[in-house]
Amino acid sequence: MGDTKYIIDTLFMLFAMVLIIFMVPGFAMLEAGLVRTKNVTAVLTVNTLIYAVASITFLLGGYSFAFGGWGNASYSLWAAFLFQMAFVGKTVNIMSGGVSERTKIIPLMFFTVIMAGLIYPAVVNVTWGANFLKGSFLDISSIHDLAGSTVIHSTGAWALLAAILVIGPRKGRYGKNGAIKVIPASNIPLVVLGAMILWIGWFGFNGGSVGTISSKESADIVALTILNTNTAGLAGAIIAALFMYIRYKLLDITMILNGALGGLVAITAGADLYDIYSPIAIGAIGGILVILAVPFFDKLRIDDPVGALSVHLVNGIWGTLAVALFVDKVSFASQLKGVIVVAIFAFVSSYIFLKIINAVITFRASDDEQVEGLDVSECGVEAYPEFKRAF
Repeated sequence: MGDTKYIIDTLFMLFAMVLIIFMVPGFAMLEAGLVRTKNVTAVLTVNTLIYAVASITFLLGGYSFAFGGWGNASYSLWAAFLFQMAFVGKTVNIMSGGVSERTKIIPLMFFTVIMAGLIYPAVVNVTWGANFLKGSFLDISSIHDLAGSTVIHSTGAWALLAAILVIGPRKGRYGKNGAIKVIPASNIPLVVLGAMILWIGWFGFNGGSVGTISSKESADIVALTILNTNTAGLAGAIIAALFMYIRYKLLDITMILNGALGGLVAITAGADLYDIYSPIAIGAIGGILVILAVPFFDKLRIDDPVGALSVHLVNGIWGTLAVALFVDKVSFASQLKGVIVVAIFAFVSSYIFLKIINAVITFRASDDEQVEGLDVSECGVEAYPEFKRAF
């Protein structure tokens, strides 16, 4: 019986890991569709390298830092590592999309090493892992964050905010007197494909975080977690569509999809604890927050081409706090403390490392390189060479 449980849980974690890795092309397609055609190859290259560099870095040291070594689990140690490894690149994926179209690849890879080897493992250490802050005033291990509304999504988004402040907006994005130049998505089918792949991957993201499926009770929790995850995404998409239609008489598919993704981020912290109806409210609020946050960040001249801050930062915070609002046994103070501690650490450490890297190798592509497109200057391969590039 012991071997059977071990085998079933190992298979479950490997399957969940595959679903999470499936989110790599999801991020790639979403971002490729949202940027201009002259920057698509650069975006795809960044996403591919993030997966490779972050994963190797986590193998060489990040995992041990996060969990205090390679201790045994109730399933294969190698499956445990692979599942956690699948998460690490997502923090940089969140960041890379938000600074696309003006960021060079090499310095971004240097930051990827720092995020995968230090910043993200430190956040994991004090929440899910070994906890070097245990017993101190800053101890946040009591936070309930099933699959990382704060640990993953907010951490990556705080790094993104720091990066935008260091790198600045795209050339021509903001004009004088508060003028905002709208840069439309280049490939809507890719945006839809990417978002739907992410949605499917989220079932492994949240469902796998339950950690076991080898008993009737745990199987029910996994199924409930996946059900609640999907429900929040549905609610986010529907409310975003309704909000856009009521306000603008238009159904903007990019905002509908971001509404869905906002709902998915929001449910990630507590999908295992909710009844089957609470995710409707949590996801709907997440969808509304995305729609309100996008113009808010633009007014602050914070240039985020894919809306990552609106999806991952705003709803990472909302989702973490929502657990305490909808579940009696979870402390609001503990959830809020976790949000604040991670926010300060992730933003400050990211900003410092980004400034150091930027002083050595400039992150920002020159104005001429941005006009020509990063496909040419960074990769030498254009995604759509037969198209006339839009300047």
